[in-house]
Amino acid sequence: MKYAVISGGTRGIGLATARLLFEKGYTVRALYGSSEGDAERARALLPHVEFVRADVSNEEELKAALQDLPRIDALVANAGVPLFAQVQDTTIGQYHHIMDVNMGGVFLLCKHAVKKMLGLGGAIVTVSSVWGEKGGSCESVYSASKGAVIAFSKALAKELAPSNIRVNSVVPGVIDTKMNARLSEEEKRALEEEIPLGRMGTSEEVASAILFLLENGYVTGASLAVDGGFCL
Repeated sequence: MKYAVISGGTRGIGLATARLLFEKGYTVRALYGSSEGDAERARALLPHVEFVRADVSNEEELKAALQDLPRIDALVANAGVPLFAQVQDTTIGQYHHIMDVNMGGVFLLCKHAVKKMLGLGGAIVTVSSVWGEKGGSCESVYSASKGAVIAFSKALAKELAPSNIRVNSVVPGVIDTKMNARLSEEEKRALEEEIPLGRMGTSEEVASAILFLLENGYVTGASLAVDGGFCL
């Protein structure tokens, strides 16, 4: 039996990944941090996936959510929160919240999941963002948090390779998820004009890339762009 853990697992990329991993034979535990409404909808869609509430920025909650698992074969650190604000309007509280969830949550999840992977091997995929590579105007703190995820993942790949644990990042571009729901139709069209493939991506397309990184045994330390050519 293969065990998979996904954070931010009740909607968007996380939910699509939970569905795909279950279809591939994993026993899936999906973590979520806030909306019980999203969790109930996810449970109705995927009744064989276990949805567990745990704030990834809270170490004790995270430890409790993982402690009864006998092992972890696949870890997907997907949980993240956005922030759209000019730097002069960004508060120190907002900065800490973004960094605590987007980078701190990846660190804590990896820290405690690795304890169940050592001696057994496994694979970790962190979910960054195209803004973590090229930066996004009015998203400087969010971009910084996602850039940190890429750097952390590359370093961790080197650290864990001797233990047969691979670490990679998936780097989504503009994906049609709830996180981008704030965009107006005009803003969406303008973004799509910048994407060589001419459209936003889907959660399922990112999930497919995550599965590839989890299952290809000779890829580690990679940052795989799933962005329709946006970064070209």
